[in-house]
Amino acid sequence: MAEILHRLGTFAARRAWIVIAAWAVVMGIAVGGFAVGFKGLNSSFDIPGTASGAVITDLEQKLPNLSGASGTIVFHTEDGAPFTASQRQEITALAASAKDLPDVADVIDPFATAQQLADRKQQLADARTQIEDGRAQLQSGQQQLDAGRAQLDSAQAQLDGARQQLQAAGRPTSALDPQQQQIDAQRAQLESKQQELTASGQTIDQNEAKVERGAELLALADGIGVVSADGATAQVNISFTEPRLKLPQAAKTAVIDHFTSSPIDGVEMGISSDISQGVPEILGVGEIVGIAIAAIVLVVVLGSLLAAAFPIVTALVGVAIGAIATLAFSGVVQMASVTPILGVMLGLAVGIDYSLFIVYRHRKQLLQGAGVGESIGLANGTAGTAVVFAGTTVIVALLALNITGIPFLGLMGTAGAASVAIAVLIAISLTPALLGLAGTRILGRRARARAAAAAAVPAGTPIVPSKVRPMSTVRAIVTVLVTAAALLTVAIPSLSMRLGLPDGGSEAADSTAYRAYQLTNEAFGEGSNGRLLVVATFPAGLDDDQVQQEQLIVARELASQKDVDAVAPVAVSDDKRTGVFQVVPKDGPNSETTEALVRDLRALPPIDGNVTLGVAGQAAINIDISEGLASVLPLYLVVVVSISFLIMLAVFRSVLVPLIATAGFVLSLFATFGAVTAVFQWGWLSDLTGVHNPGPILSFLPVILVGILFGLAMDYQLFLASGMREAYVHGAPARLAVAQGFRAGRSVVIAAAIIMISVFGGFIASESVIIKSMGVGLALGVLFDAFVVRMLLIPALMHLLGRSAWWLPRWLDRLIPNIDVEGSTLERRHPVHH
Repeated sequence: MAEILHRLGTFAARRAWIVIAAWAVVMGIAVGGFAVGFKGLNSSFDIPGTASGAVITDLEQKLPNLSGASGTIVFHTEDGAPFTASQRQEITALAASAKDLPDVADVIDPFATAQQLADRKQQLADARTQIEDGRAQLQSGQQQLDAGRAQLDSAQAQLDGARQQLQAAGRPTSALDPQQQQIDAQRAQLESKQQELTASGQTIDQNEAKVERGAELLALADGIGVVSADGATAQVNISFTEPRLKLPQAAKTAVIDHFTSSPIDGVEMGISSDISQGVPEILGVGEIVGIAIAAIVLVVVLGSLLAAAFPIVTALVGVAIGAIATLAFSGVVQMASVTPILGVMLGLAVGIDYSLFIVYRHRKQLLQGAGVGESIGLANGTAGTAVVFAGTTVIVALLALNITGIPFLGLMGTAGAASVAIAVLIAISLTPALLGLAGTRILGRRARARAAAAAAVPAGTPIVPSKVRPMSTVRAIVTVLVTAAALLTVAIPSLSMRLGLPDGGSEAADSTAYRAYQLTNEAFGEGSNGRLLVVATFPAGLDDDQVQQEQLIVARELASQKDVDAVAPVAVSDDKRTGVFQVVPKDGPNSETTEALVRDLRALPPIDGNVTLGVAGQAAINIDISEGLASVLPLYLVVVVSISFLIMLAVFRSVLVPLIATAGFVLSLFATFGAVTAVFQWGWLSDLTGVHNPGPILSFLPVILVGILFGLAMDYQLFLASGMREAYVHGAPARLAVAQGFRAGRSVVIAAAIIMISVFGGFIASESVIIKSMGVGLALGVLFDAFVVRMLLIPALMHLLGRSAWWLPRWLDRLIPNIDVEGSTLERRHPVHH
């Protein structure tokens, strides 16, 4: 490997313009692919096989109008007064014209809906009045019938008396037959009327039961509104024809443009995050500041502006190629908006660092008197070999995201791995090319004088090494105890870490999504931002009245659950087998009570013996995604650690060095989790980070942090421990080798870590909470791992281990290939001037 990279570096230095032209061609191919293949990004996330996904699939077949994405436009009068007639008309006109937008299934006018609700209430009141009038009429008719029966009974008694008198006198009673027939006819009429009254009474009872069921359902739905009680806030609900994962960004943009292009005097507007959450910007002010800080560090470490420019230029080229190439595949695979941003984060950070390692090694060799050409080749063969193995560790960790079985996460890992691979290739090819063009100008004026003086020293003159002494054992013990205690203390908040996906309350304070969230909270309650969709499966063969009865039974059961604010039936399928209910929880979508409610609803036994429930809605989907990600985290951690352990075993030819490196990573990882929890969930340092509404931790952040931080941690471990091993194999005592290796690599590792922290920290300024949390997590992770673990804990542990740190069983030594990461063999074949 080292010899191949040496030849590549030498070729690139001599044929610099060929290498530059080759990368220009690659850039052109990427741009062409982008022009043809870019089809837009998606701001939604999903995991196949979730409970909510199964519910949505069922709705797509039976009630497709309810299976699509949805969102709200919230209007609010600026003075808090009720909407004027003119304002209501303008909102209604906007809602009506929005129905013609692409991919829009329906738009609900809030004022028409409110009027329908008022009409429904009035209809129920009128029905109750009609029922009362009907009962009064029934009672009057019954009284008339009873009076008629009494008259008939009296006439019958008189007729019977007359008949008895005639029979006593021996006279015939046939003269009374017409009267008897008349009485019998009248009695038959009364019985017929009685049957009519009874039937009418049964009808009234049925109607009353139906009305009371409707009234109870309406009462259970009290609290689900689209116009606030004070008449100052209204929600326009928009439903789309496509599910949220298939809904193109263009459809959301069209809705936003439609409603923002016609502002209404005296009315402010908010757009829910379901619609307004688009693709965050890839590079902003924060990222530029981060790059500027990295440039300052590079100037300090490398001593010249030209040398400092090379790592930044190569990193930007790599980022451009990686991001554009990634976006070119958006038409082939469904791509989340954060996918290219992760590549940008990593491409910038590792691109600068990897180039820095090679430039730093080249500069050091020039100062020792080496010629430009031989120094570039040697730097590429030694530092470049370390870069390749360091990059391989990161790439392996990122590609391992595919084993989680979560498509969007696997794609993020693949895109990130591609960006790192491009950064590695550019570092070992384009960097040598630029160094070849620069020649000795890469050194400052004083440094060039030092290099010339070193070159004038006769070959073979021994270099007097600087005096390095190993740390004391007491200091090593104290360092291990203090650093471990500090990291464990910082990790304490991770014990209460909750996972979730951002909602409107997590958006930037000045965004329309946050305003919509707040307006909805104030006007309709927190739960209105996290409404659940509950799907009930009814028995077959029900008529309309029976369906209504089943709806009422289900609604009662749902309303009886803890932390439910309101329940309303939404729709019933044509076959009357599927009923959909809207459930408004008392708290917001990311609250613990709402999570508990979703689990409780899913755990309910069949209602009324045979009605089963399924739960969907954005809050339920977020819970499913968070639980799915949390479940794969342990497996992913084991796989990544195992693979990387094998790589380090081969590189360091030691069992204990990979073990303590991994243990140190676990400490720094949980410290990172704890710090992230304190910032985003507990709200610590909110003014500094811009976290104005603390909530759950981004559900896929822990998995991302595991993959990226492990790879980066092993980078620093490689650059520091390889120097220690090099000193040890060259005969230095084990503890002295630790000190020598640390001293040799500390400057460049400190610079590299500061650069990574600056680049990752630049993303903290992003308005997107997803990007912000990733920036904070990665910046803190590098801070803890590089400065606390790799530069304090690991050297102290290796000092305490002494020679045993490099112990390797003989049988294993024979099996492991000899990987010369330090480039010792190469240095012997191609020595520098001395």
